[in-house]
Amino acid sequence: MLDINMEFRKGILFIRLIGVLNEKTISKLEEEVTELVSENGIRNLVFNLEEVTSIDVKGINALLKNYKICKKNDGKTLVCNLDNSLVKHRIYNSRLLKYMYEASDEISAINVLNL
Repeated sequence: MLDINMEFRKGILFIRLIGVLNEKTISKLEEEVTELVSENGIRNLVFNLEEVTSIDVKGINALLKNYKICKKNDGKTLVCNLDNSLVKHRIYNSRLLKYMYEASDEISAINVLNL
């Protein structure tokens, strides 16, 4: 199961994911987040993964899809709060951070974006 909490402030869409991000749950991310980002030209995203308990390749690809949309809009995408060791391991091994920035928390993410 995946729950999504979103907040738009300072020109940044903060997306707080809760639960499992995998093949079975990415449709919710795509319906609620990817469409919103694409349709509204949102430039900057911060994925807060503090409460993500598991992620698979499909989940990582869903994050990458949002990165590509933001890049097309001349924006940036960050992940923060990689506290879960399994999630952190999968993110690091996927080389996702070759494309996205990493921040320790949402406040640090704002500083990285320099907004």
